Amino acid sequence: MLAVNYSTIRNRLKDYCDKVTDHYETVIVTRKDEKNVVIISLDEYNALMKAAKNAAYLDMLDRSMAQIARGEGKIHDLIEVDDE
Repeated sequence: MLAVNYSTIRNRLKDYCDKVTDHYETVIVTRKDEKNVVIISLDEYNALMKAAKNAAYLDMLDRSMAQIARGEGKIHDLIEVDDE
């Protein structure tokens, strides 16, 4: 993980983008008033988003299983779909 100030990243953006994409680096861009940002590759971002969605889905399943364990489940008839 690299920490770089705003002026440096502005002057050498291509170099740091290459480090992020080619060497899997994470770059923290430090700015005034602690309004820092992080630069990561698109692949890393997509992996993080997938992990977050998976975690949310698994949490929903856990809550559903807990509801069933408490006897809060409901039985429904299946809906028949006509193939036309």
